[in-house]
Amino acid sequence: MHNQKDQDRCFECDFLYIGDGFDNTVKTFDAETGWFLGSFVASGNNGLNGPRGLIFDHEGNLLVTNQKVNEGSGNVLKYNGQTGEFLGEIVKSDATGAPFAPRGIVLSKHNILFVADLVIEENGQHGEVRMYKYNGNTATFIRNLAHPPSGEFFPRSVVIGPDGYLYVSIRNNPNTVEGQLGGSVVRYNSKTGAFGGVFISPFSDLNRPEGLVFGPDGNLYITSFRRDASDTDKILIFDGRKGKLLEKIDLDVVGQPRAFAQAILFGPDGKLFVPINGPSDPDTGAPAGQYTGSVRRYNVHHKTYDVFVPPAMSGGPLGMPWYLTFGNTDPATLAYQCDREESSDHHHHHLPHSPYDESSDKSSS
Repeated sequence: MHNQKDQDRCFECDFLYIGDGFDNTVKTFDAETGWFLGSFVASGNNGLNGPRGLIFDHEGNLLVTNQKVNEGSGNVLKYNGQTGEFLGEIVKSDATGAPFAPRGIVLSKHNILFVADLVIEENGQHGEVRMYKYNGNTATFIRNLAHPPSGEFFPRSVVIGPDGYLYVSIRNNPNTVEGQLGGSVVRYNSKTGAFGGVFISPFSDLNRPEGLVFGPDGNLYITSFRRDASDTDKILIFDGRKGKLLEKIDLDVVGQPRAFAQAILFGPDGKLFVPINGPSDPDTGAPAGQYTGSVRRYNVHHKTYDVFVPPAMSGGPLGMPWYLTFGNTDPATLAYQCDREESSDHHHHHLPHSPYDESSDKSSS
């Protein structure tokens, strides 16, 4: 447990990084104020087209799963953690075991990299969770993890829990009407990759789950889309040991403008950071919702939030925010680690300037 002095020190030396699928950048914000500090990774840098999962590796460099939207197989890119300079593909698009549509990513303390691959090919009938050995420069494909014995398998995100298991959010087939509803969470032994069972079975409130994180309270938080117009987009909260539904946080109100999220992360002071990444224009990807592009900072105990980054329609810099990481986010558990700055200096690359004043080369995602 950190005291307030320790917490203030965390704020002073950390940043929040968010992948923006609208202009294909990674943007940086002050971790305490939400002040926009600019694009850490420039638009389209070395083929960045659909940034998804973000983590810092154990050397302090930024790893980004790149979906390469409408270009074929994706890849995993590495950028210098201080400057944003491109350092290469750690998983090449044409390599054995390359992901087609990579989403969430985690890196274990033993440098095992797990990537959720939503589908194996265009209109594919299943996805994979891919396992690689990372040596700091490249990631060598080990194998795909076993599919659950029943049910559809389209993995979206991954996290290593407090018990050491790898937890995976699963949606149903994105290529079917029926697949727009439903989903589950399964888990694996993060050392061996052995299937560890279904942790959360399908039920009516769990629809197209993606972002999943364990909170400081030990509970598991998962994003979920609304079932229909009489439902809400939400974050579901489950008992972190038993998988029992405890409560929820509604992101919008029935009959009011929608606000949905596909990635979430705990940060300083135990707050839950929630980028609102839709609705957006289906043709251009441009933000089309009142709240799209905003980042909310939730007090999960009171279920209240403040607007950490304003929405695009109010002049905010994000068009379609996806995954996010702090410099102090653990790359395996995605927990906020206040003391990571003791062993890494990759948080000190930006000088503040006026927020929301950068021009962007907008490109479709």
